[in-house]
Amino acid sequence: QVQVVESGGGLVQPGGSLRLSCAASGITGSFDVMGWYRQAPGKQRELVATLTTNNFYDYGDSAKGRFTISRDETKNTVHLQMNSLNHEDTAVYYCYARLWPMEYWGQGTPVTVST
Repeated sequence: QVQVVESGGGLVQPGGSLRLSCAASGITGSFDVMGWYRQAPGKQRELVATLTTNNFYDYGDSAKGRFTISRDETKNTVHLQMNSLNHEDTAVYYCYARLWPMEYWGQGTPVTVST
């Protein structure tokens, strides 16, 4: 049974930084894609960043230049370093893992950017 568990969300002030972590388990080997999506209140879920086992990076427009994704394939963990956070980054952040063709999601970790 695949499990995807996020950690690291919370409250941060504008301009601050936060690091999210995710651990996926339940398979032998590596997920071919791992990454992050987010959903803000009243909006659709959107791509934040993903990283494949071939080292292909894909960043959403809002993340480019501010967020950095990294992963450890041997442990099936993925991290998201978020810098220069602003109010528009407030959302629930979901970890995503794909073992083609199956896709798995975590329960989400909330990030609130506020004074």
